[in-house]
Amino acid sequence: MTKIAFIGLGNMGGGMCANLVKAGHTASAFDLNAEAVKAVAAKGARAAASVPDAVKDADVVVSMLPAGKHVLGVYFGPDGVSAHAPKGTLLIDCSTIAVTDAREAHAQAERAGFVMVDAPVSGGVAAAEAGTLTFMAGGTADAFSKAEPILKGMGKNIFHAGGAGNGQAAKIANNMLLGISMIGTCEAFNLAEKLGLDAETFFKISSVSSGQCWSMTSYCPAPGPVPTSPANRDYKPGFAVAMMLKDLHLAADAAKASGAEIRLGEIAEGIYQSLSDRGLHGLDFSGVMKDVKGDLPR
Repeated sequence: MTKIAFIGLGNMGGGMCANLVKAGHTASAFDLNAEAVKAVAAKGARAAASVPDAVKDADVVVSMLPAGKHVLGVYFGPDGVSAHAPKGTLLIDCSTIAVTDAREAHAQAERAGFVMVDAPVSGGVAAAEAGTLTFMAGGTADAFSKAEPILKGMGKNIFHAGGAGNGQAAKIANNMLLGISMIGTCEAFNLAEKLGLDAETFFKISSVSSGQCWSMTSYCPAPGPVPTSPANRDYKPGFAVAMMLKDLHLAADAAKASGAEIRLGEIAEGIYQSLSDRGLHGLDFSGVMKDVKGDLPR
């Protein structure tokens, strides 16, 4: 039985922590939101009073935090994980952060006597709750082998992407592609409708043709064809515009630093930035469909 400290119990972290308990691990959970801690305690986790309390006897620390500054602060701040967890503890950060921040975290962890893996996720809130997330892990082969059994308690697809920060690199590139493909899917469904095809007919054709993509078959932005998609709940978020925009900003920063050309990535960033600027940051990212159709304020 592995002793796990879980830090960060938001929309994703709460379900992930609960699944680790379900998988047979013990979990000490902490979040600044006391209600989030209560929710996972009701599912079998121990409610920790602080980061030091959560990690004091942990074998593994798992975190799901908003940004790189939070990751670096929680792990390496004066009252953070590295000051209170036993040396040699495995650190698994599942946040989506800049590649540079992830690599800095790895370097600080190594200097402090810890083993670290950056393991951002794909799949959204539903997959976090169902334990079917995809993990993209960066770190040494030895670190990954230690992290993999823990990740399997929260996900279905576990990939070793390479060295430190490569998990973040995979996540950022993947989500840029997702943002681009979602916009294209919305435009295609809107064009089909304007030309006289209903969404169900176009879905049946395109989902088995060359235009097929995940944004269509699993998360269709047109109401009807995929009953579980947010389009059938007035675009209540599974993955909000704000989260997609964060990832597109990270992709833009990484592209600038590496000299990579991302013309469509920049267009997608601008479209989601426009939605956010109009106060629609809480809309599901597939809600760009409403914008394409002209149903949102300009």
